[in-house]
Amino acid sequence: MSERSHIHETHPDIIKRLKRADGHLRGIIEMIEAGRPCLDIAQQLHAVEKAISQAKKTLIQDHLNHCLEDVVGPLAREQRRSIDEFKDITKYL
Repeated sequence: MSERSHIHETHPDIIKRLKRADGHLRGIIEMIEAGRPCLDIAQQLHAVEKAISQAKKTLIQDHLNHCLEDVVGPLAREQRRSIDEFKDITKYL
């Protein structure tokens, strides 16, 4: 399997989110170096943490939606329901 086959539809969005978080994190480092208040820094760290968490969640859900489908293949309705419930629960990661 080639490396390109692992690129999913959501990957460009995930990359964009992570690049934004990277820039934001660099800004936080500058805030710390400039002696900004801890509350301001903590708020910004929280925002970066949420952005990375959302990127991770999107990646995992995308993986399940595509890769799991490839492995499992067509299923009867009852079996399909179990897979769909499994994918739904990942929203709470």
